[in-house]
Amino acid sequence: MLQEASNTPAAAAATQAATPAPMDQVIGGVVADTNAAALKEMGISSLLNNMVANPGEFAVTWVVVVTLVLMSIACWYYTVVKTIQNQVIKARANHVIRTFWETSNAQEAIRFMEEQPANEPFSKIALDCAVAAAHHQKNEGSRLAETLSRSEFIDRALRQAVTRESSKLENGMTILATTGSAAPFIGLLGTTWGIYKALIKIGASGSASLDAVAGPVGEALLKTALGLVVAIPAVMAYNFFNRANRTTNAAFDAFAHDLHDFFATGSRVGEGSSKR
Repeated sequence: MLQEASNTPAAAAATQAATPAPMDQVIGGVVADTNAAALKEMGISSLLNNMVANPGEFAVTWVVVVTLVLMSIACWYYTVVKTIQNQVIKARANHVIRTFWETSNAQEAIRFMEEQPANEPFSKIALDCAVAAAHHQKNEGSRLAETLSRSEFIDRALRQAVTRESSKLENGMTILATTGSAAPFIGLLGTTWGIYKALIKIGASGSASLDAVAGPVGEALLKTALGLVVAIPAVMAYNFFNRANRTTNAAFDAFAHDLHDFFATGSRVGEGSSKR
């Protein structure tokens, strides 16, 4: 009797209702639509819309995004400025140095240096050296000449000039270094906050479905990516300009040594041999 009852149409219908639907029906039904909508919440446009619509709920996200954007703007600004600065210095350096040594009259050479732009460093180093030499010569026989020799006085002026011009080359390097080192951690802060929000949603809904965690997880991943996008160009720019600054500083030192020899002794080292 029990076997006959199980073969009735009602029992067959109940068995069919309890059987899971085929995968193609799930994909073409409500579950697939829900997953597609959840995946859309992981996009940038969805995150921006939510940030504008609910600024209080996304306060940490606002802080992270605004900080990274400002750091990126500052980084790119100094990257452009320092690229132009290095190109200008490199283009003018050989001309300024060559003209200074090829000018037979010292007064004309100094006049040429005075005509150079304010942002040209080699001419400023030469002018400081010339002023120091003239000042020491003017005060010969005074306590200044007794305390410091001509060579020592010129050397001190050159050191100060080179240090000043080298410091100008460092402008913006701190921003680049800070951005390159801090941006990934700021993005990581946003990532941690996004994961925390995902866990809160799971606890509140009691479900770890895609529609419950897609938004916070997408927010976390996007902030991680933003931190890396900001940091990587900053690190590359810092390394490039650090190398360029070392090259320019070496040129400063070489020019300063030649200036010291010229203004302290009246001739440049190697000048006699080069004439022969």
